[in-house]
Amino acid sequence: MGREKPPRFTATIGLGSNIGDKAANIARAIHILGNANKSALRLVAKSRLYSSPPWGETDQEPFVNAAVSVSTTGSPHELLHTCLAVENGMGRVRDKRWGPRIIDADILTFEDWRIDEPDLKVPHPLIAQRAFVLLPLRDVAPKTQINGRSLDDLIAE
Repeated sequence: MGREKPPRFTATIGLGSNIGDKAANIARAIHILGNANKSALRLVAKSRLYSSPPWGETDQEPFVNAAVSVSTTGSPHELLHTCLAVENGMGRVRDKRWGPRIIDADILTFEDWRIDEPDLKVPHPLIAQRAFVLLPLRDVAPKTQINGRSLDDLIAE
């Protein structure tokens, strides 16, 4: 008998950059994600790039945002560690909340799971308030529902 394949899960990751060559930073992050542990993580789809004004701390450069859909055999926490490794590997500095960043890689959704732990909240807690997340997310996972509402409804709001 052969070994059973581990289950695969679909997740989405939001990406943002507002330091340096923002589009290149997003492309590099997507490349790193696409090459991270290929047996456990596969890139399924990537969004277009979106430009957006800064959110929270508004005295900084505009952002370029994107989203990717991935298929993974890992847990949500393993995916979080992959996202943090991308950020750290690209030189992300965390000195100011909502401050400038070379790259931000956040888990937006993991299947339809709801996770509320100190280090991981899924779906991302501010997702419904952020058009710069909702628009790229719609590109890669148009049927996604957040708290029972469609992305189209949230974007229209």
